[in-house]
Amino acid sequence: KEYAKGDSRYVIADNFTVCMETITAWAWGPLSVWTVLAFLQNKPYRFVLQLIVSLGQLYGDVLYFYTEYRDGFSHGWMWHPVYFWFYFVFMNALWIIIPSALICDAWANLSLVQAAADDLIPGYQGKVKKK
Repeated sequence: KEYAKGDSRYVIADNFTVCMETITAWAWGPLSVWTVLAFLQNKPYRFVLQLIVSLGQLYGDVLYFYTEYRDGFSHGWMWHPVYFWFYFVFMNALWIIIPSALICDAWANLSLVQAAADDLIPGYQGKVKKK
């Protein structure tokens, strides 16, 4: 109820918000748990999962902000220090900042491993091998 003062789409069952939260609950939630387990167990696919989940979260939040922008910020108290700036902007911006940092981290780690794998193939070094 309190958060709805910053974004009433949650209490009016807005189609986009319902769809986005359903995907978050059924896809990104379980994939996030799998990602944590993969990191705890040092699985080789952990950075791939990190990249997938982070891209999904980033995409969802960009759409979340953009749909509200397209609606003219009509679902909350525009410019209010708590309801707009803290609840709507800051709390949701975290879902852009953190996934962006994790995307960069996954990129760096996957690139490092790919470079090492390329070095293992004699004469390959990032080029397509000719038969």
